[in-house]
Amino acid sequence: MTAMKTTLGLGATLACALTVMAAAPAQAQDGMEKCFGVALAGQNDCAAGPGTTCAGTSKVDYQGNAWKMVPAGTCAEIELPAAADGTDRAGALEALTRDVPA
Repeated sequence: MTAMKTTLGLGATLACALTVMAAAPAQAQDGMEKCFGVALAGQNDCAAGPGTTCAGTSKVDYQGNAWKMVPAGTCAEIELPAAADGTDRAGALEALTRDVPA
């Protein structure tokens, strides 16, 4: 019975450790922040909203719900080309609804 408890305890510890390790890449690095709407197609750092899973899965350039890690404080200053309709684009610290594929 003691071996069974030890095995279960080690299994639970391993599961917790793996969960923490899986979440770590999505956390911001020191001096960096997530910037939405600045990644080129296929070059986002992680989940780009519905229809995508993780890094490299954005479908269009400057997809509003896809993010890229950038130096802190620079997100809104990144120069982006205007949209096809002539409206200005800018990066944001929250997901955007523009340029999201249907």
